[in-house]
Amino acid sequence: MKEELLIIPWDLDGILGDTYVPPYIEDMAQEVIEYYEMKVERLEVITTKADKGGLIWKIETNHGPRSLKILHRRPTRSMFSLGAQEYLVHEKNARVPPIVRTKSGESYVEMGGKLWFVADWIEPLAPVSKDLEGAKALCNALGEFHQLSKGYTPPKGAENPSRLYRWPKTYKKIIKKMDWFRNIAKAYSEMPASATILSVTDMFEEQARKALERLEQSAYYELIKRGNTAWGLVHQDYGWSNGQMGPGGMWIIDLDGVAYDLPIRDLRKLITGTMDDIGRWDAAWMKGMIEAYHEANPIEDKLYEILLIDMALPNEFYKNVKEMIYEPSIFMDGELEALCNRIVEIDKTKWPALEELSEGWKGELA
Repeated sequence: MKEELLIIPWDLDGILGDTYVPPYIEDMAQEVIEYYEMKVERLEVITTKADKGGLIWKIETNHGPRSLKILHRRPTRSMFSLGAQEYLVHEKNARVPPIVRTKSGESYVEMGGKLWFVADWIEPLAPVSKDLEGAKALCNALGEFHQLSKGYTPPKGAENPSRLYRWPKTYKKIIKKMDWFRNIAKAYSEMPASATILSVTDMFEEQARKALERLEQSAYYELIKRGNTAWGLVHQDYGWSNGQMGPGGMWIIDLDGVAYDLPIRDLRKLITGTMDDIGRWDAAWMKGMIEAYHEANPIEDKLYEILLIDMALPNEFYKNVKEMIYEPSIFMDGELEALCNRIVEIDKTKWPALEELSEGWKGELA
């Protein structure tokens, strides 16, 4: 019996192109298709995670369009997300793509050390408008997703990924990395972004320290005692591309990274990313987004406080600067300097907006 090839990342440098697929993976795809009761007329590469070993094809079949996907994570981790997708479709009638079963009734095929699966291709799907109304639609769909995901338990043999208990550790990691940023900027003082990073890191480190203090004094430890299934799943990569308008309403796609967590982590990411997109922290936008979410999945006061604390973290600075740790001599260029300056300017508008949100909540949505 021949030894099975393992799928490994095939384009760590990003030089082979977005649609390149190694021939051995194309051969595996044909093998995987044989596990299904369908005839495939065409495969079209939609997106690759070539640096991780993941891939999505759109396939034209005699049953209509479907997707064929290689999940890049460990098989036991992928079992968790596929179980969640099945739970949401079959137990909760959620608008997430239904998984197509194999001839033998399985929800996936394991090959090359990865899990492969086929799902219905939902058509038509269209992104919502990039304005406040679109943002509200995204937030409402996210709240519905969180509400429906409560009660999910993973299948036997799957991992149990939970970020519910890791918030303090995450905050501490950000504080620690600030010191790394400072030391690297000093060591590479000739780089264009060095002086700017040194001039702002103390401020952002202090923000992170204050956020950690507030988290430790909040109801966080009380809330997490309810446990994973009571809170349900976060998407972890939710945004304008993974929440789209389709048949019957908003659909949520690409559930590969779902994990247990306090749901407002997804909402925080969506809000902070949107504020970055519009170039300022806008209290009216934020209120509209939170209210739209609240309609579908009510936010209790203690959880709302944690949302505000998580927004007070220097999330955008950390997210955009952390890559410099790996290749400072390349990454700390003029582009990073301009980006840091932009983040600092936007940050000035953040605190009045958060203050307005902290004052307005109980009276409006209690």
